[in-house]
Amino acid sequence: MALMPVADAYAAVLKDAAALSEETIALIDAHHRTLARDIAALRTQPPAAMSAMDGYAVRAADARSGARLKVIGEVAAGRPFNDAIGAGQAARIFTGGVIPDGADAVVIQEDTTRDGDIVIVNEASTPGKNIRFAGIDFKEGDVLLPRGTRLNDRALALAAGMNHPHLPVHRRPRIAILATGDELVAPGSSLAPGQIIFSNVFALSALIRSEGGDPIDLGIARDTLDSTSSGIRRARDLGVDVLVTTGGASVGDHDLVQTALKAEGVDMAFWKIALRPGKPMMHGRLGPMRVLGLPGNPVSSYVCAFLFLVPLIRALSGRTVVDHPLEQAVLGRDMPANDKRQDYLRARLDVGSDGLPVATSVGAQDSSLVANLAAANALIIRPPFAPAAPAGSLCTILRLPG
Repeated sequence: MALMPVADAYAAVLKDAAALSEETIALIDAHHRTLARDIAALRTQPPAAMSAMDGYAVRAADARSGARLKVIGEVAAGRPFNDAIGAGQAARIFTGGVIPDGADAVVIQEDTTRDGDIVIVNEASTPGKNIRFAGIDFKEGDVLLPRGTRLNDRALALAAGMNHPHLPVHRRPRIAILATGDELVAPGSSLAPGQIIFSNVFALSALIRSEGGDPIDLGIARDTLDSTSSGIRRARDLGVDVLVTTGGASVGDHDLVQTALKAEGVDMAFWKIALRPGKPMMHGRLGPMRVLGLPGNPVSSYVCAFLFLVPLIRALSGRTVVDHPLEQAVLGRDMPANDKRQDYLRARLDVGSDGLPVATSVGAQDSSLVANLAAANALIIRPPFAPAAPAGSLCTILRLPG
């Protein structure tokens, strides 16, 4: 079977990946959720002209250096002053206080001297000085948070200021994770000969959560068709949006995932792609449930999830930008010529002298080496049949999360 190019596999995974249904949630719960509709301001901010400083509200025409003005009242935030400021008058005002009628400037406290009910202006003012005018932040009806926005902490502050206690967002994608392999045991176990610790679920769950998905751990299926098929049926019965399997995707006698998927009615889109690490990755559909069959080796599993699952979660979440941004870097060491598979090499980024980061591969790239994966913060992309490249030449990178 010919290996599918990475770009074609990516297109197949994202084909028809529409945003999930809308739900309304409390603002306090909306961090990193994606807006399902445009959000317009329900109020004008500030709603009236307000003081930007502690000082005195005055008429700028009266606020000449040395002027003596009579203080006729006080304005605090939330306690407006009902009278107007006339000629030769001033009102003590605090930050956030509404500018009284008649006043058109605020003289800051440091530029005045107080003498009983008289304030002496030590530095002349000008119209509009130290005033935040109505609507300088936003006006009622302004669309400030468009559909597809992933809500960060600043966006939540803005939504609150716009007077929205609840927000319409897309439902979180529910991602089931099914591991396969008789050799796998949980961290903290006493290992028998031939057993290994299963680490993939922890990396995958963290990656899913960081992108706004809801991971569901289905545990470990044993290397039997019944056990693997049972895990697939559990995912289907739970109504998850995506089933991610890890392991059992190759061609060995105990690699049963593809057989089980087909037996359960999964329509397979591809198996085997021109990718390193991660050649034996699979993708298919079982009704509305999407299936990603990842390799079992930890690095292959993680790289494939980063390249394919993360954009899929973003698309299902309704985000407007789903692709990983590509960046230019400088190679920190020589690279040999590449073969027919597209390489994603674990690398460390350092600050370069010319403004571009320096990407240095972290040594051995075997797909079982988790320590090298943890040490990396980027992937160097080497296209199929790329010629040898010396240190100092340009390369393309993807930054890893965090």
